[in-house]
Amino acid sequence: MRNTWWAKTLRILGIVLMSLTAAFTLLGGAGTTCVALDPTGWEGKFAGIAPFQWLWILFVLVGLAAGVIGVRAVVLLVRGRKNAYRYALIALLLGTGINLIHVFASRALRGASMPVDAVLYTNVLTLVIFLLFRLPPIWQGVNYEKPDGKKETGKHAAAISLVLVGLLTLTIQYLMAPTHTIGGVNWADAWPTTLTLLGAGLILAGIGLGAYRQFAPARKEVGAQA
Repeated sequence: MRNTWWAKTLRILGIVLMSLTAAFTLLGGAGTTCVALDPTGWEGKFAGIAPFQWLWILFVLVGLAAGVIGVRAVVLLVRGRKNAYRYALIALLLGTGINLIHVFASRALRGASMPVDAVLYTNVLTLVIFLLFRLPPIWQGVNYEKPDGKKETGKHAAAISLVLVGLLTLTIQYLMAPTHTIGGVNWADAWPTTLTLLGAGLILAGIGLGAYRQFAPARKEVGAQA
């Protein structure tokens, strides 16, 4: 059952979703830093949160922590290591909890909560899927805490995840432009060089891993025949 096509597909889907969620949570935490450190700036758009600046700093710290734990979970999921599923649940519960509070606080104090809503919905979606994975009939095939032989499924998922997270990193400033444009300036594009280099690096790493996975068996066969 573990090697059936549907089990492999679900394992890959889970890892890819966890990767995107971890990246989105990290970017969300980092993006909140500007407002957390200077709530009275930005043309007064966030002035309502000034008395609760400490809370926004907490959103940044916990959001970044959830993202880092999520990245750790992805590594464990790819490798099929013990506690991989537990790490994933911790990251998703932490990300869901802190962003839920963030959404309610933002709506109460400034009348809007985007783009935190998107980060929250991503965490909730991935959390629901991972909870469904734990159903016994599904878990028999998906079980992330058991290595899958040659780990080909994990490598495949890692390659896809790297490319998709790279694309997210390259496009996040455009996706967030509607909620980050203040005074005609898109502040989501504050670090264009950093995001471009990081995104391109992730995509190249994913393509490289995928190519290695594709051609490594052929090289081994040629070497054995020689």
